[in-house]
Amino acid sequence: MKLLLDQNLSRRTIPFLQEAFPASTQIALLDMENANDLTIWHYAKDNDFVIVTKDADFYEISSVYGQPPKIIWLKISNQSKAATINALVVNQQNIELALVGEGKACIEIYR
Repeated sequence: MKLLLDQNLSRRTIPFLQEAFPASTQIALLDMENANDLTIWHYAKDNDFVIVTKDADFYEISSVYGQPPKIIWLKISNQSKAATINALVVNQQNIELALVGEGKACIEIYR
């Protein structure tokens, strides 16, 4: 499972996610930091990414357009890069179970 981190998440987390989520990236690393959410949505869909975000925008788009892409909604407020990495890596199994095993469109992770 490869992740596409929204612009509200640091690009510096990417190297630390590669073992758990190979081929993951972040919006700015794709030169898409000025792209609107729907453009990012289509990019994720066309390239088999799961979107990781801290806001409701992509969840709302999912309500209209369905899936894919699937969404990981981090509800962890403004925390450190390490907290973001930890939230994703520690929950890797739960993320994969919910999104792949159970076919859910979105998983919310709280800290």
